[in-house]
Amino acid sequence: MDSSKLVNGFSKKTKAEKMEWLQQTYFQNQPASVEVLKHYWNSDPQLQAKHEEFIENTLTNFYMPLGIAPNFKINDQILAIPMVIEESSVVAAASKAAKFWASRGGFKTRILNNLKEGQVHFSYTGNPEKLQAFFKRNHSSFLESLVPLATRMEKRGGGIHALVLKDKTHLIPNYYQLHLQFKTADAMGANFINSCLEHLANEFEEQITNAPEFDSLETPIKIFMSILSNYVPECLVEARVECAVKDLGTYGDLDAAAFAQKFVEAIEIATEEPYRAVTHNKGIMNGIDSVVLATGNDFRAVEAGVHAFAARDGKYRSLSEASIENDTFHFRLQVPLALGTVGGLTKLHPLVRWCLELLGNPGAEQLMQIVAAAGLAQNFAAVQSLVTTGIQKGHMKMHLLNLLNQKEATAPQKEAALEYFKTHVVSAASVEEFLKSEQ
Repeated sequence: MDSSKLVNGFSKKTKAEKMEWLQQTYFQNQPASVEVLKHYWNSDPQLQAKHEEFIENTLTNFYMPLGIAPNFKINDQILAIPMVIEESSVVAAASKAAKFWASRGGFKTRILNNLKEGQVHFSYTGNPEKLQAFFKRNHSSFLESLVPLATRMEKRGGGIHALVLKDKTHLIPNYYQLHLQFKTADAMGANFINSCLEHLANEFEEQITNAPEFDSLETPIKIFMSILSNYVPECLVEARVECAVKDLGTYGDLDAAAFAQKFVEAIEIATEEPYRAVTHNKGIMNGIDSVVLATGNDFRAVEAGVHAFAARDGKYRSLSEASIENDTFHFRLQVPLALGTVGGLTKLHPLVRWCLELLGNPGAEQLMQIVAAAGLAQNFAAVQSLVTTGIQKGHMKMHLLNLLNQKEATAPQKEAALEYFKTHVVSAASVEEFLKSEQ
């Protein structure tokens, strides 16, 4: 092990000292390594200082593109949706799908439920019936102990929805849960949920330890942890589109009916074949994650919860469904989304504020519906390409500028390449050959 790269007290160093240490240790003392970081500092020192307080050991800002997908008709409201993502063709695909469906009734969305969940995980080695009786007798007092923590949330329309004791000994010996459900109004609610769970754990441990029915020969309980769950199958939103099959249009040799049938069969493959389902759902998450990120929400939590939901019956499946009924094409998506429009970065990050204002400052449930529509649009565009022209034709066209920039093409070369590749296949090799011919 190269111990020369170990460091003590890195977090206590100033920003300049951190950059100097990294330059000397990892960049062979190249001053350019520091200049790259400085280049992405905000020109407003106060704004830069605010950004640096979001996380620890901040040295600079990591920029990602913010694009706009217009023409989304969602429940008869027209929206332009902000998307933050590094992958080319995603924003273009969402925009294309949005425009397509805007003239066919648009996206219809609805909230199916809005409950979030968390657990106190603990072990108990005594008589299960005695534990259940104790919990039932003290259920009300446990909830009453949480009232001071829940008062403000209740004023905003949220609060604690339910508390149950779950016997999980079939999974792990002696394993139980106190399972709570919450409503968190327009907040994602992680801090509120975790505070309630930790308080409940202390209250539960204290009461059971002092309960006379648990004699000294028993070890009443051992608390393992108290934490919210990012699996939120009861915080569910649906987005759907539908139109007459004949209104889907034609795609080369495919008429509308053949296209619709091929589309439905593609969804069926993603429903039954996990190898396809993972990539299929990744495409959905292209749309979902990019809006979640633009609005300052936790896309890692969303990803984890959505993929768990896709495997809820023991097999990983497509999140979307398609069917043809009475000459009508139906396409829908159900996803669990725990989102917030207050708290976190929603008021601190200027671009998050801008994105939320662009969307009309939605509440959490409205944002859930917007995000679901973006995911369904992305999925429609991807499957539409797959069953017609193939995914690479459109994707590589959008990727062309990235390839040209990687090869450091000049402005005249870029202009010539954009014209040339209107009628030629885009690939890394073909772009390289073209640039050689232009020299």
